[in-house]
Amino acid sequence: MKKTRVVWSVVSTLALSGVVLAGCGTSGSGGGNKDNASANGNGNSGQQTITVAYQQFGKPPYYNAEWLEKAAKQFEKQHPGANVKLEPIQASENDFYTKIDLMMKSASTAPDVVTEDTFLINADGSAGYLQSLNGYVSHWSDWSKFSSAMKSGSTSNDGTVYGVPFSTDTRGLYYNVKIFKEAGLPVPWQPKNWNDILAAAKAIKAKVPGVVPLWIQVGKATGEATTMQTFEMLLYGTGDTLYDAKTNKWIVKSPGFLDSLKFIHDVYSQNLGPSLSQILNAQAGNTESQELMPQQKIGIALDGNWLPGNWLKSGPSPWPDGTKAYQLTAMPTQHGQAPGYTSMSGGWALSIAKKSSHKDLAWEFIKVATNKQNMEWYDVHQGNLSPREDIAADPKYQNAPGQFFKVATSFEKFTHFRPANSQYPSVSTQIQTAVESVATGSATPQAAMQQYANNVARIVGQSHTESK
Repeated sequence: MKKTRVVWSVVSTLALSGVVLAGCGTSGSGGGNKDNASANGNGNSGQQTITVAYQQFGKPPYYNAEWLEKAAKQFEKQHPGANVKLEPIQASENDFYTKIDLMMKSASTAPDVVTEDTFLINADGSAGYLQSLNGYVSHWSDWSKFSSAMKSGSTSNDGTVYGVPFSTDTRGLYYNVKIFKEAGLPVPWQPKNWNDILAAAKAIKAKVPGVVPLWIQVGKATGEATTMQTFEMLLYGTGDTLYDAKTNKWIVKSPGFLDSLKFIHDVYSQNLGPSLSQILNAQAGNTESQELMPQQKIGIALDGNWLPGNWLKSGPSPWPDGTKAYQLTAMPTQHGQAPGYTSMSGGWALSIAKKSSHKDLAWEFIKVATNKQNMEWYDVHQGNLSPREDIAADPKYQNAPGQFFKVATSFEKFTHFRPANSQYPSVSTQIQTAVESVATGSATPQAAMQQYANNVARIVGQSHTESK
């Protein structure tokens, strides 16, 4: 879920209003300090305020806000004299990343706690925006409750932990039962290869007019949803990858890269996807999940497990029958080659800004927010998969109504993760450009791949790229 590093003229409006009423020292390395004494009730250095900056997206209710509000009340009760100021940032993903980076550059605007998309953990850690949490997690018993895969997503290449994950995800294919029956397609449906997907989309187009046969994100405006949710779901299903960790080089040309772009070309050149007016804007995801799917106007959608969270009674588009109308199935590999299916996983984490003035208090807040009770509430209501193994094994979580937690969790056995490389955000934007150019017909798959290769070589250096 990316990142454009643009200097915004409105940066001054982003200053956090949390004020430190009584200063206190920080260790800067995750060790104990004056904050810790106050946080544990063993000292009193005066009233202190920590700020928590987070992305607020979509339409109300904002579960991320409710979750953090719950945690803030518990934290303040446990730590007399400490206050939490929540700083919601209503912005698209790319804009959120840019604004957060600008805030963390200065001690006067840096939040104490920030929500980080895990694909940016390595980049923001390397840029000096984030505080190492190694000294904290090593003395935190709950850290053992988090899955190893999710821990790795919040850890840099050199082993530095920069965040505590609070959600993760997988991706697959949603299909509409009613539309499939009208199109003469089998229900339940499990495509075995890419051709099966295209064949189903063509059948829907021919027999069920007025619906989008296959929804896949392809716009630059939807950022990482285009890179990860569309392109990488295809690429990693070919057996090729974006980055070779053994040679430390970006793979800028490969048969799988080209075939992934060709699949996108097939979808849009044959009018099997949404109209460009629907898909080439930052609200495309909301249009999909909160409008067209509840209207049963999409036959197949390539999306994440969190999508049904929109349809909960308290969600932005309540639809009690949503998970009956749509079913979730695994995305096949290109030709059905082993392991047969593929997925991509990411997630979000709570991190501490390097320039935070209250690192120890910030850590105490993170512990409260990510305890079992609070995290389970958030994941169930938001529709996310939990990175905590004790929650994932809880029957109450597994059988939560209106969700696909069981089937989505089963995708983890063949899932993939984005390269843990600080250059990835810049490379990702080039993928988005390539995908959009193919979808709009402004470039052939071959030309788009060549342009991608040229741009990535310019960004990372020719010696750090290779072709397969």
